Amino acid sequence: MPSLIVLAAGMGSRYGGLKQLDPMGPNGETVLDYSVYDAIQAGFNRVIFVIREDFADAFKSGIGERFAKLVQVDYAYQRLDDLPAPFVPPAGRTKPWGTTHAIRAARDLVDGPFAVINADDFYGSDAYLQASRFLKRTDEALCGLVAYPLQNTLSDHGSVNRGICEVSPERMLISVEEVVKISRNESGGITGTGLNGESRALDPKAPASMNFWAFPQSFMTDIEAEFVNFLGEHGHTETSEFYIPTVVDTLIRKKKTRCEVIETSAAWFGVTFPEDKPYVVQSIADLISRGEYPAKLGA
Repeated sequence: MPSLIVLAAGMGSRYGGLKQLDPMGPNGETVLDYSVYDAIQAGFNRVIFVIREDFADAFKSGIGERFAKLVQVDYAYQRLDDLPAPFVPPAGRTKPWGTTHAIRAARDLVDGPFAVINADDFYGSDAYLQASRFLKRTDEALCGLVAYPLQNTLSDHGSVNRGICEVSPERMLISVEEVVKISRNESGGITGTGLNGESRALDPKAPASMNFWAFPQSFMTDIEAEFVNFLGEHGHTETSEFYIPTVVDTLIRKKKTRCEVIETSAAWFGVTFPEDKPYVVQSIADLISRGEYPAKLGA
């Protein structure tokens, strides 16, 4: 049975607090409550939370303990100094190394295929069902990505980062590029900045990665090798990040993996800024009113 890795190490600097603990449902449920509920319903039998040690007690008591009777719960800690030898963090660096580094933190816990999600994104129940089905049928050479139209993943209250995808007619991922500072401009178009610093217009309908990935266990070995390469090139800087889309794109170009874009009928929504919360609260209430979730989780 597949495991679910939840990337929850971020304190939500743009949001202004530990948004993973912020209630969104009618009875104090967080977005994570719905994510874990959906994952269990879809057949995931283990949840691995990747967190930081400095808020481990608050996270475990506020969220983790809720699920201990429902599913196997484990914790991995993303630490700045958790690097392969002989690398060490440069002087002045304070933040860990990004989303792939967070996945790597769980390397000693993963014992089979696994999915990866962000802690603060609401992906929808069908997304977990499709990811679970994918992981149960796939082979070791294939990974998967649940993608959403870019125009449906933006915030009206500030810029966001997304993995912008190029997809073949057979729904295979050709390439994925991490693009930052994505927002709507005054004319209604969408612009973003590539990691090379160049700003450009983006297709509103382009499939966007929201960090809902499905990987074979062997992906852990692949990212270890790529992390060594990354640190050799960028490990001396104070702000470089080891993004999942960049790693997957590199592995595709090296023909070390293939990646299927997983179709889903689910709608995504998330909380990046405090002003996003009312929309998320109303969206969850609408799903409950349509009978897609119980009025109280666990009831």
